[in-house]
Amino acid sequence: MGTDFTLYIYTTNTSTANRKTERVFAIVDQLESLLSNYQPQSELSRINAHAGTEAVTTDPETFHFLEESLAWSARSDGAFDITVGKLMKAWGFFRGEGRLASDRDVETARALVGSSHVVLDASHHTIRFDRRGVELDLGGIAKGYAVDRVVGILTAAHVTAALVSAGGSTIYGLGAPPGHPGWTVSIQDPVDSRKVAREVELRDRALSVAGSSEKSFEVNGVSYSHIMDPRTGRPVQGVLSVAVITKTGTEGDALDDAFFVLGPEQNRTYLKRLRDVQTFFLLPDTRRGYVVVEEQALRFIAASRWRALASAGRRWGWGPSAN
Repeated sequence: MGTDFTLYIYTTNTSTANRKTERVFAIVDQLESLLSNYQPQSELSRINAHAGTEAVTTDPETFHFLEESLAWSARSDGAFDITVGKLMKAWGFFRGEGRLASDRDVETARALVGSSHVVLDASHHTIRFDRRGVELDLGGIAKGYAVDRVVGILTAAHVTAALVSAGGSTIYGLGAPPGHPGWTVSIQDPVDSRKVAREVELRDRALSVAGSSEKSFEVNGVSYSHIMDPRTGRPVQGVLSVAVITKTGTEGDALDDAFFVLGPEQNRTYLKRLRDVQTFFLLPDTRRGYVVVEEQALRFIAASRWRALASAGRRWGWGPSAN
């Protein structure tokens, strides 16, 4: 899945920790063989290669995961979408650092984006696309799913305190370290990666972060991030990072991208439909570098303020950050 998985675990002794850790990373490797588009022989690569011409039978776990991913697309009205594979390639973000896509490339890719192009048959565990060229990219949700599977294994093994991290962008705090109320986790400063924007405490909760600085490129002073708006076919601008705290990593992975795409003003409506989700928007500010806005403050900020923040975010090469 193009990232490192890290596990911190409290158990009675080293040998017990080693046994549990080996089991965890075996599951991560298994999921890599299913869901990675970096491996030519993965289940996902097989689907992308053949589902445009025939129904592809998948294993039950992959099928269930695809069902859940498409459900999040429906819930977010298409702001989160796993069919952005062609868009990622058009903008050079698949196995690359990005490039400026032409209008023609964008329109060609957009015609292949949308969950309506994916047809699932639950009775036979098959998937097919309604046209050639559709490609799935699970990078926006697979890490969260893998984290949840790891947490399930640890819980079943009676582990009461562990921290699971998928590249630092999806983190789950199981229980708490001895003598502490939870796991203290840092949200990275979106302008200066050496600094911390906010610390949060996780106890049986997941933190997921979507950021424009993770992978981006600049042309004529304008930065383009790898986070795509599936509806326009273009990288999202106007937001630096979005961090969400949720019950599961899968939910968090889907929501951080959806919130990033929708932006804070549109999210005021979406957030009303969600329960037990804590959200932080890290938005550009020309004076201080960035501001952190929590979901509770959204309804108190005037629309004119959102327009000013969005205008500043068209270019995010501004000065020093502010904590």
